[in-house]
Amino acid sequence: MRLLILGRDGQVGTALTQLLAPLGTVVALGRDGADLANPGGLARIVERERPDVIVNAGAYTDVDKAESEPELAQLVNADAPAALARAAADRDAWLIHYSTDYVFDGEKPEPYVEDDATAPLNVYGASKRAGELAVEGVAGKHLILRTSWVHAPGRSNFIAKILGLAQSRDELKVIDDQFGAPTSARLIAEMTARTIEQIAHDRPLASGIYHLAAAGETSWRGYASYVVAEALRRNVTLKVVPDRVLPVPSAAFPSPARRPRNSRLSTHKLRSALGIDLPDWRADVLVTLDALLPEATR
Repeated sequence: MRLLILGRDGQVGTALTQLLAPLGTVVALGRDGADLANPGGLARIVERERPDVIVNAGAYTDVDKAESEPELAQLVNADAPAALARAAADRDAWLIHYSTDYVFDGEKPEPYVEDDATAPLNVYGASKRAGELAVEGVAGKHLILRTSWVHAPGRSNFIAKILGLAQSRDELKVIDDQFGAPTSARLIAEMTARTIEQIAHDRPLASGIYHLAAAGETSWRGYASYVVAEALRRNVTLKVVPDRVLPVPSAAFPSPARRPRNSRLSTHKLRSALGIDLPDWRADVLVTLDALLPEATR
């Protein structure tokens, strides 16, 4: 099996490149090899690489900046997936594409299911929803995996930012009225590998949208408090303690893009299709903490 990964250098792309190698011949391309801001060139790349499965982990993900760059967000998040879907269909290949909880407005009181009405609050969410519709519109073999609150080792990671702030401040104020499930890039890659294994054994999931997130739920403040508590348990030197991670409303941190208050995703459809359980978000956070913290603290 030949696998083509786009967005190699992002959080999910990095994890995919590490985990998919046992499944076949993997070609992983970053922006220098496959620029999603140039959708017109993607068909030639697919024709050259002749993949059985295309995994599109590339995206425009700067939620606030997208408000001032809507054309670029549309190009990367909608036009590029459309081009990949057409190229995949021409080869009778599968396209696995990632989307986001931000396609919803967050007003539903329960976790969202796949066929709930979408209503993005910001340009980023609208561009990702346009990408979903574009992939579905081609009617080729495809899986769209919606996920939420992605984390992975790196400086831009929420976990790393909280640890950095906790080393220099004795009090943190963190939003407490947005709810979701922190989900590691590694978990996303592992579940992607499961879907590809199903394809390899001629038992593919039905084309469509599936929600993929760690189990359980928390707020950003709950997430930050857990990270601080776990780091302290591992003897990491911090100035702040969990009780000094203080709750504040979203209005305390105004931003160009509005965020949904409810980002909880029901994963029943995916779990049933694969016959699996998904780890609790706390256990999943430990995967990233293990990579971020020194060996001596574990």
